[in-house]
Amino acid sequence: MKEDAIDRKLAEFINNYPERSKLKIMFMRESEGVYQFGTKRVMVKVEKDNIKIRVGGGFLSIDEFLDQYTPVELEKLERKDPVKRFSEKVAVQKTIVAAGVREASPVGRSPGRSSPGRKTAV
Repeated sequence: MKEDAIDRKLAEFINNYPERSKLKIMFMRESEGVYQFGTKRVMVKVEKDNIKIRVGGGFLSIDEFLDQYTPVELEKLERKDPVKRFSEKVAVQKTIVAAGVREASPVGRSPGRSSPGRKTAV
């Protein structure tokens, strides 16, 4: 938002950050001074032209915050990424099948139910 001084300062910081490849987690604005950083909701303020982020009972500079919380949030995202988790499971299953071991489906048929291709006598 153009009229939001905090948002403007944060955008300026991000756009001029020398190591932009380190900025892997985005700040998503929720309201004035409140942002979502990965899974973490943070309060942001500008004090003496410096961006401060509330952590616990105090504030960290934005550089300290990014150094401390970016790895934590990246780890959380990796654990939550369903596509990555699914592709890892498929890779393991393919390895097991290639080795000659058959893995039963975790979603098995319940006893007494036939497969869709079979007809049962009534």
